[in-house]
Amino acid sequence: MDAVSPKSSVVPFSLKDTPSLIEGIFPVQKLSAEAQKERLGAQSQTLTPLGSYWKGRKPLILVRACIIASLLPPSGDDALDLDILEKLIGLHDEQIFARLRDNVTVDEIVKWATPAQRAVLLDEAVERGKSVVTLKRGVERSERDRVSAAIISNMPYITRVEKLARPEEVDESLLLIPYLQRANELYGTDAKSLPELVDQLGTMRFGHRPRVGDTFSGGGSIPFEAARIGCDVYASDLNPIACMLTWGALNIIGADQSARKEFERAQADLMRRVDDEVTKLGVEFDKHGNRAKAYLYCLEVKCPQTQWVVPIAPTWVISKGRRTVGKLVPDKKNKRFDIELVFEASDAEMSEAEKGTLRSGTVVYTIGNDEYRTPLKTIRGDYKGPDGTTANGIRKWDKSDISFRANDVFTERLFAVQWITKETLESPRQETYLAAPTELDLQQERKVQEFVKRNLADWQASGFVPDMMIEPGENTSQPIRERGWTYWHHLFSPRELLIFGLMRKLAKGREYEFVLATMLARSLDWNSRLCRWRGSVGKEANANTFSNMALNTLANTVSRGLASFGGLSIDVSKARPIRGEAKVANLPANDLAVDCDMFITDPPYADAVNYHEITEFFISWLRKGPPKPFNDWIWDSRRPLAIKGDGEEFRHNMVAAYTAMANHMPENGIQIVMFTHQSASVWADMAQIFWGAGLQVMAAWYIATETTSELKKGGYVQGTVILVLRKRKGVETGYKDEIVQEVRAEVAEQIDTMVGLNQTLKGSGRAENLFEDADLQMAGYAAALRVLTRYAKIDGVDMTKEALRPRRKGEKDIVGEVIDFSVQVANEHMVPEHMPSKLWERLTGPERFYLKMMDIETTSLRKLDNYQNFAKAFRVADYGDLMGSVQPNKARLKTAKEFKKVGFEIPEFGPSATRAVLYAIYELENDVEGDEVLSHLRDMLPSYHHKRDDLAAVAEYIARKREKVDETESRAARILHGLIRNERLG
Repeated sequence: MDAVSPKSSVVPFSLKDTPSLIEGIFPVQKLSAEAQKERLGAQSQTLTPLGSYWKGRKPLILVRACIIASLLPPSGDDALDLDILEKLIGLHDEQIFARLRDNVTVDEIVKWATPAQRAVLLDEAVERGKSVVTLKRGVERSERDRVSAAIISNMPYITRVEKLARPEEVDESLLLIPYLQRANELYGTDAKSLPELVDQLGTMRFGHRPRVGDTFSGGGSIPFEAARIGCDVYASDLNPIACMLTWGALNIIGADQSARKEFERAQADLMRRVDDEVTKLGVEFDKHGNRAKAYLYCLEVKCPQTQWVVPIAPTWVISKGRRTVGKLVPDKKNKRFDIELVFEASDAEMSEAEKGTLRSGTVVYTIGNDEYRTPLKTIRGDYKGPDGTTANGIRKWDKSDISFRANDVFTERLFAVQWITKETLESPRQETYLAAPTELDLQQERKVQEFVKRNLADWQASGFVPDMMIEPGENTSQPIRERGWTYWHHLFSPRELLIFGLMRKLAKGREYEFVLATMLARSLDWNSRLCRWRGSVGKEANANTFSNMALNTLANTVSRGLASFGGLSIDVSKARPIRGEAKVANLPANDLAVDCDMFITDPPYADAVNYHEITEFFISWLRKGPPKPFNDWIWDSRRPLAIKGDGEEFRHNMVAAYTAMANHMPENGIQIVMFTHQSASVWADMAQIFWGAGLQVMAAWYIATETTSELKKGGYVQGTVILVLRKRKGVETGYKDEIVQEVRAEVAEQIDTMVGLNQTLKGSGRAENLFEDADLQMAGYAAALRVLTRYAKIDGVDMTKEALRPRRKGEKDIVGEVIDFSVQVANEHMVPEHMPSKLWERLTGPERFYLKMMDIETTSLRKLDNYQNFAKAFRVADYGDLMGSVQPNKARLKTAKEFKKVGFEIPEFGPSATRAVLYAIYELENDVEGDEVLSHLRDMLPSYHHKRDDLAAVAEYIARKREKVDETESRAARILHGLIRNERLG
């Protein structure tokens, strides 16, 4: 339903053919900082209460920015457009006050405040000859907040976001409403809220409220944020777990206040009923009324050398905070070990326990003074099968198994219990302690096993416990091979089967069963035989199953008691209602039957996570009798249909998916594609896919979503590429030699425009660049793709058909060649600050690499990836000769002093002016006389007199760049610059 009132001045389709702001401008640096802040929020992120086991959710702030920037038209004034866009997203300096979460500290005031701001917040005095600075008392809260916000605006953006709430956490009336009138004046709207503005802009572009589609919905962040800011949404995914998370985002997290209260009540009621059953069974309390919070288990193996049964664990430190360890005490009579818990362990005992009895795949233990070492592969009986794969002697479990058998290679042993004291059971701050298991505890273990065995067949038939076999696969073969587990319920201890079986049974047919099913999936992630115990200081708890998105088997595991399940309910207290209409479908991406104005997708390109395999962990529990509306979906991962990996089949499937989307959007529709880029080959693949789908690339942006240190410079950090696409118009044809020149001009114009905008905004008082090196690299790729994907035919070849042609490994085609060329053009225009552009053009690739990385090192970045990727960009085959260190996070260039008298043989670098300058700097650092240094320079460079200006410019550049990195080298470089400039030429 359209929401434009009869009195509205909004004219449908008035922006139909107007470009979108995102095609020309986007606040990438601020969004990078905000996206990382959101990621670092971990469990406080808006959608993680549904489950953190889907790691691929894109940050909500990024989704919001993409939608708003796609709806807004450019005004012709880039600075004004950016100003409005930042305010509508919530990133503007003027919004710091509304977002303020933490006041500034004394140190921050001293570092960032103006003298006037310091005077408001600080008392400064001199005591015993020393300056003493303290926070001033009696300052009104409103005044303190106002001045704090002003000080924060002086900080670099990556620093300031640490003091601020995330935009989605701030009430819209405080964050956005004050700035809507300016937007209304600019765009001719009359919105009173962001959803109204979105509605009206959508009407002006598409004739109705904008409809956003996502056919790879995954964790649901794209459809959720689109619906929250006022769009109607269509979301689909082949995987039913992805559908459940997306539906949960829209209908649980996105529910209104009254529904949320009902969801909380339903979850609490279910857990109360499960608690009644477990308490009645009598398997979690000791004789004093204390209740078990966690049960710690280890595996045991029989050593073939001694026939002793040995408990194995990578560490026997149980709690660092309590200094509690497990100590193995030999029982010679029974050829086994007792596990004694040692409290307040000494440093020596902690150190010994840390070693564990499973070290790098070898079982290591001591009897008396004798140490025994046996490889685990020997104990397992590993051997090569007929097909060359490794097999072993581990027994394959059958459907009725719930625990290891006595004669198995591995057996399982309870060695410690974490207890909650009786007196603090109902307290929000519970007191806990650790203890070795008693005979009563072991009796209760047997009681649980007997109860589950007795009910297993019925529960499996009813769908309360899985009866689904594990299908071998890249991830799923691991538990089969390493433990013999062949059904999904084998991955859960008897206690976990008891609790989850009761949860499924007691939730059946209850009101809001969809919430309870989603809660069950969240709980499964935190309670399985794949959960490890974490006894780190201040935190005694278990890690979740998918902490590293794999099915890794463990030597020691933890099973929660029901008392610690409370924190696994879905927290809807901070939920945010959605404003648009939403539909979720369980379909492959190419089975699209719904029209949308915008498609925003995060496709599974080269995805490192095999979601189609690991989500069967959850599917196995929910596939029988899923609640409404989940029962409309196919509860199977449908592995053969999943778009995965790369290669020919992947490319064909992706073309089919994006063709379907292109066919279901209007002529002025827009697509946003998000993916993590690794190399130029990725761009070539993506170009082929979009070509085949009839789409043209309009822009590309780079958002550093994954790390916190590489925001300022140096490109190629782990992040997200935002591609902006539209339908390709017409059937333009062209020739490669003409297109190459067109790409050169397009890349150059794009980068020059972006650099110019940086300078304009800095002239307007902006402290930081809008675009950095990574963004200029993206601009190069985007400009090349924008030109390439405009053509239907190149050199007479139909590029749509070419996109689907099988490729030989290593084959280079026109797309790869032109993209490589675009990178070169981009690099030519990425001139470091203080480097004369004419000199930059004359430098060789290795020289550019060395001097560019010297510029990047001024930011203290030492990530090896930066060096590797810029070496590729500048075509430096062996950059190692130029490096002083290649440690992953401490990488750096060689200094002049480290080069000494070597390095002249390095191709294109040894004979260069840069190498000569470095040698001269080395000599000056070793107190060689200036005249002698100049004489050596003339000997090294036969064309010295023609290169004097270049040598002086390189020396001056090094002096500037090394000023805060290596003062000695900087000083020597400055002396060299003076010597060359003041040299008398006779």
